[in-house]
Amino acid sequence: MNMNQLDRRNFLQKTALTALAGLALPSLTPAKHIRSAENVVLGHNSHRYRVVPNWGVLDAGKNPVNDCHEMVEDAKGRLFLLTNETKNNVLIYDKSGKLLDSWGTTYPGAHGLTLVNEGGEQFLLISDNTRRQVIKTDLKGRELMKIDYPRETGVYAHPGEFTPTETAVNPANGDIYVADGYGANYITQYNSKGQYIRHFGGKSTDAAEKEKFDCCHGVLVDTRTPTNPTLLITDRRHNCLKRFTLDGKYLATIDLPGSYICRPVLHGDYLFGAVFRSTSDAYPNSGYIQILDKNNKVVSTPGGSAPLYENGKLGEQRKDRAFMGLMHPHDVLVDSDENLYIAQWASQKTYPIKLERIA
Repeated sequence: MNMNQLDRRNFLQKTALTALAGLALPSLTPAKHIRSAENVVLGHNSHRYRVVPNWGVLDAGKNPVNDCHEMVEDAKGRLFLLTNETKNNVLIYDKSGKLLDSWGTTYPGAHGLTLVNEGGEQFLLISDNTRRQVIKTDLKGRELMKIDYPRETGVYAHPGEFTPTETAVNPANGDIYVADGYGANYITQYNSKGQYIRHFGGKSTDAAEKEKFDCCHGVLVDTRTPTNPTLLITDRRHNCLKRFTLDGKYLATIDLPGSYICRPVLHGDYLFGAVFRSTSDAYPNSGYIQILDKNNKVVSTPGGSAPLYENGKLGEQRKDRAFMGLMHPHDVLVDSDENLYIAQWASQKTYPIKLERIA
């Protein structure tokens, strides 16, 4: 077992113990707090949101969740939630929170979910860190392609060293970037058919190693400059995002002090990220959302402290204890109506939380 997995296991154990202690306090139970919080408003400046009570809550006997890892919206406005609960790995909602469909029983390590557009059709890429594969499916769950451990790189002795957490797709040519965030910390680039192109990164032992990572948990193709798209990659333990060229050359670092951002999500000119504080934070409700503008400045932190800059540098951010509904956010979906949906892991098997944008 690698150190990322050990840290995650230790965090889960600490969280479980603290959460059990907190159950004696009703205010610490997310669902109860949300039900009594119809008028709770989160966020800052131009990005403020109202909590929608009970959104997406289902009969756990019929449609349970375990860790709710990621969400995407398809062209029809349907919301796909990925959970590592093998009774139904994928739950499909409408925006009101009604369950439309479910599928998937073979993804015990369901972790990353990416929507792919190909010639007018849409597909999913599922990163499964138990199967140690990236699986391409159609929107009904039929498996179409699998990417196994990247033997071609020469840096993996066996499949057990590969633990993928996320993918991103270049919309211009279909190239797939796979982040091995819980494994050897390489980014591996493939073409749309799953054929190896290159790899870069690797495990960092020093924060000064700008071209390497300590948990490259998430990856995004940033297309906000159409003539010069780049990669944004999470370096989670170093509390930052790193920008690279599409062929893996390091460009810059965006520091986010105090924040373990899971993956960057692009919507318009803004970046969104789900954050939990760190494994050293013993409090079980540690999460918030960060929203960055096109200048890489945090403009709003729903569920967290207000972003404060001094001499151009962001101060360390923390959980806003006034709202305990966000526990350990793992992903944020921004829908076509500007609303947010927060999927959470290690959060007492809670369903996603919806935050409605305030105009």
